[in-house]
Amino acid sequence: MLKQYIIDYSRDVINGEIVACQKHKWACMRFLRDVERENTDEFPYIFDEDKALRFLEWMTLFRHTKGILKGEKINPHEIQVFIFGNIYGWVHRSTSYRRFKYGYWQVGRKNAKSQSLACVGSYETAAMDEGMAEVYCAATKKDQAKIVWNEIDVMIKRCPELKDKFKTSYGVITHKNSQSIIKPLSKEDGKKGDGYNPQCGIVDEYHAHETTEMYDVIDSGMMARVQPLMMIITTAGEKLNNPCYRVEYEMVSKLLDPNNPIENDEYFAMVNELDKDEDGNVIDDIMDESVWEKANPIVCSYPAGRDNIRKRLKNAINAPEKMNDFLTKNLNVWVNGGANKYMRMDRWALCAVNPENLPELRGKECYVGIDLSSKIDLTSVSFVFPLEDGRVSVFSHSFMPEETLETKKRTDKVPYDLWEQQGWITKTPGAVVDYRFIEEYVQRMIDENGWVVKQICYDPYNATQFAQNMETKGFVMVEIRQGMKTLSEPTKNFREMVLEKKVIHDKNPVLAFALGNAVTEKDQNDNIMLSKKKSTQRIDPAAATINAHVQAMFDAVAADLNKHIMSEDFGF
Repeated sequence: MLKQYIIDYSRDVINGEIVACQKHKWACMRFLRDVERENTDEFPYIFDEDKALRFLEWMTLFRHTKGILKGEKINPHEIQVFIFGNIYGWVHRSTSYRRFKYGYWQVGRKNAKSQSLACVGSYETAAMDEGMAEVYCAATKKDQAKIVWNEIDVMIKRCPELKDKFKTSYGVITHKNSQSIIKPLSKEDGKKGDGYNPQCGIVDEYHAHETTEMYDVIDSGMMARVQPLMMIITTAGEKLNNPCYRVEYEMVSKLLDPNNPIENDEYFAMVNELDKDEDGNVIDDIMDESVWEKANPIVCSYPAGRDNIRKRLKNAINAPEKMNDFLTKNLNVWVNGGANKYMRMDRWALCAVNPENLPELRGKECYVGIDLSSKIDLTSVSFVFPLEDGRVSVFSHSFMPEETLETKKRTDKVPYDLWEQQGWITKTPGAVVDYRFIEEYVQRMIDENGWVVKQICYDPYNATQFAQNMETKGFVMVEIRQGMKTLSEPTKNFREMVLEKKVIHDKNPVLAFALGNAVTEKDQNDNIMLSKKKSTQRIDPAAATINAHVQAMFDAVAADLNKHIMSEDFGF
């Protein structure tokens, strides 16, 4: 049974019997979690073995077009069985439409990327029973867009069972029976996507795309299709500002991480890479051939493939200017991607408690942190409560303009709408956040819970009127200057408290999302602060929490100092 095969494969990966990186293991853990909750109201999907097997059998119709296996029938590798078994096997229990509308596979070069995409392209055209399907092979350059298109064309022409069912003319592959088409699509063509109705978008080497333009052209046209597929397969790259790293890789890393609250049941992700520490630095020894399989599950399955990596490593050692290319293409490492991640999310997850176990806070003193940020982004409020036992309890809430929520959900690729329904985010009318909602929210929380606010700590940017209004209401307002001198010690201290499990939180997914996004900048004296410029996603709830913690920590230090002085001078 295919399902049992994938279950066994997943367990072998997780148990270390198959060499795999952390994200590969997480992908397998995700599959096993999905199997456990299959066909429930929480997870209304079922695994259809027939549909999964149909695609895998489709792959076996074709032959390898290159390399030492040229001319031999394709026999899907176990990693391909796992990936495409997932993509084509999971369907909605009510409609039987496929679950995954998006797929992302990041893997080293020569691991059958173009071959896999070619099989997807021909299958979506001829075997999905979608009338007049449109499949586009998208890239920024014409030559790149035609790589997968050419692979499809050659594979079909060399397939006895299919070659008479397709025709190729004027750069278009047409399935005769359904009149479905496959076309290359590039930015150089100047196409805007008007009138396109894609069933499938194929993006090869997305790391090279400087903008999301070609992705957006296809994605926006898919809205009329009931079960479209956007399939991205890429290696790592060097351009960290490009959308592949800045948006997609960062997002799928969170999606796969079981300690991160990001979920998207319509997005499949697999990353095969060398392992890294929490700061993004590679911890595997590139000279150790046993770790190469992490980034090269197919290449490392045959001697010639390993020998090719061995030769390329030798060339990179002898000519250092080639090392970046070796790291990105062969070991799938994002070069210069070692941003200083602020928080270890596994340790943050350990600080979570269920509602019934939260401490009683009625009548307790707290510090309020505010981050008003840009008016079109998240605006966040955090409450930090120092507890008698030396721990702190943290609560957070965020606000987002109603008119921008859907757009931000799509561009940020996070479920703001779900978080709003769950009560973690409040929508405010219009296109910008009305700060009166924040004023009213703070007052309401105080009135309903009997909290005693010692200080409201705020980033002065955009906050002059807000601060004046709150001061008029009798609150003590404290400006938190956004610099190393003010923020370094509190930022370090809050992280240390998390590592020591001295922070309590209520599993707020928006705050966890922000902490997972946060990266730090550092000066020559090892002072640090959260960096909004370097963070690729929103960190406003984290910034609000640190703002509150600045005064909470300073007051705690002052109280300890006074207690020490009193005991020294008066023997108390």
